[in-house]
Amino acid sequence: MKIANLFLIALKALRRNKLRALLTMLGIIIGVASVIAMVAIGQGSKKSIQDQLSSMGSNMITIRPNSNISAGARLDISSVQTLTLSDVDALKKESKHLNAISPAVSSKGQAINGALNWPTSMQGVSVDYLKIRDWPLKEGIAFRESDIHTANKVCLIGQTVVDNIFPYGVDPIGQVIRFNKIPFRIIGVLESKGENAFGQDQDDIIIAPYSTVQKRITNSIYLQNIYASTSDESQTQFATDEIEQILRTAHHLKVKDEDDFSVRTQAELINTFSSTSQLLTVLLTAISGISLLIGGIGIMNIMYVSVTERTKEIGLRMSIGANGRDILLQFLVEAILISITGGLIGIVLGIVASELIQFFLHWPTLISESSVILSFLVCAITGIFFGYYPALKASKLDPIEALHFE
Repeated sequence: MKIANLFLIALKALRRNKLRALLTMLGIIIGVASVIAMVAIGQGSKKSIQDQLSSMGSNMITIRPNSNISAGARLDISSVQTLTLSDVDALKKESKHLNAISPAVSSKGQAINGALNWPTSMQGVSVDYLKIRDWPLKEGIAFRESDIHTANKVCLIGQTVVDNIFPYGVDPIGQVIRFNKIPFRIIGVLESKGENAFGQDQDDIIIAPYSTVQKRITNSIYLQNIYASTSDESQTQFATDEIEQILRTAHHLKVKDEDDFSVRTQAELINTFSSTSQLLTVLLTAISGISLLIGGIGIMNIMYVSVTERTKEIGLRMSIGANGRDILLQFLVEAILISITGGLIGIVLGIVASELIQFFLHWPTLISESSVILSFLVCAITGIFFGYYPALKASKLDPIEALHFE
């Protein structure tokens, strides 16, 4: 029997029992739609996290003082003092893999412009900081080495600070604001970066020369961070090993001594977040896959019922020349048709659900072509697997007994 004829016979059989066919498809529809939506949420979250971490500087390396243990208690990272400008000088002199290095000191306080004020933080850095962070200016200019040498009171401000201490339409360039009672002249406005992967507003910041912040605000020679970057991501691991060796030597640490600093790359953060996101996606997809299993069992049960109800029809077909293979293919095609139709409906609903989730809940979603193709293939396999045994039962019926079946 031709495949085209088998599909026509299968369609006629399904049309005779439209409600039953729809209910049979329901498990497949729900399962496929859930898988598509869950994978879309997982992939969207993964891409969003990667983009947010990349916005912090894709090749950035962060060096921090290690939190020491004093009297059995671990000290807060802000109170640990192990990094100084001499470490920055050592890295600049000895490193072969770093193309930009910046010390960093910060302080929280009030940014004041006339009657307007805003709680924010000031980051004291070098001229390399914007390069490390891949952070362009929206307007104005960046500070120069001469500003660092003279501890000049100039600054760059983020868009959040602009929005909160300047009336709409007022150009902040050239304006003087006060931070912790110290006047700073604004020479540039940073391009907006939005939130990072930790939910922190990257635009809620004021950037000034590190020498200015150390001399006029923190009154400390110690650094809270050292930021660095490589010209290429492939050099990051070499740079990390090199940094550890240089700083251990600079800090006179012995072989048995633990590092009094930590080195973290963006690649490590991306891998950590991606692994967590991937695990969550797999778990959600596995839960959604249970619906597919239930749908497959539903197909098998309905096909068994269909075989029983159509026993006389099977006997009649066999008596006029149909063989066991024809009967097997007939019922197998019906099962596959139910499964694939349910799968196609589920794919459409899953895509629609993903778009609605992004629109109403503002969760990032990303439709994966591979998940759509895989869902379709799984539906076809489900139809074959769960439809085979009922079809096999139908093909082995004795035509004489089938014709006399009541």
